[in-house]
Amino acid sequence: MTSFPPEALHTDRLLLRPWYPADRDAFAELNADPAVMEHFPDTLDRAASDAMAERIGAAIARAGWGFWAVEERDSGTFIGFTGLAPVTFDTHFTPAVEIGWRLARSAWGKGFATEAATAALGFAFGTLDLDEVVSFTPVGNRRSRAVMERLNMTRDPRDDFDHPRLPAGHPLRRHVLYRRTAGGEPSEPSGTGGSR
Repeated sequence: MTSFPPEALHTDRLLLRPWYPADRDAFAELNADPAVMEHFPDTLDRAASDAMAERIGAAIARAGWGFWAVEERDSGTFIGFTGLAPVTFDTHFTPAVEIGWRLARSAWGKGFATEAATAALGFAFGTLDLDEVVSFTPVGNRRSRAVMERLNMTRDPRDDFDHPRLPAGHPLRRHVLYRRTAGGEPSEPSGTGGSR
């Protein structure tokens, strides 16, 4: 019988687990890949990538959940991250918990993002007992939007927003918002007022 770390989630093909120091090289490689980072403001150098891994790992250590490292179970290969995190900026749909993913290009086209995110949603609605999970991405990120739709997340154009951490005029500033409730039903748009 396979043994998993107590903080881990697993699917048929994937393990979502705490981060290991050995993940850092592969994480830096994917963060430096312009294709992987196409819908982010920039690629990350090694120092920024390591700092991000440190922050993510510390968040999991504190809360017991977060953006888990994802590895292929058959090979043990680290392929990126998938998981949950509180949204850390203020906008019309916050406070909220988001689901997100970032996978190496070699892992694309295999259904891994949907498989890992399905496990993370199960944790969100089962273990954490959340009422809703959101996901967001720049308008042009068709690949991630397709994953959101496969996860039964729904979008109302009235929920789309300008990301507050990107300057006016930035080509990635306009974001789409997708939502999923615990019952899998579409959420009502929350309007345009602040929620804090």
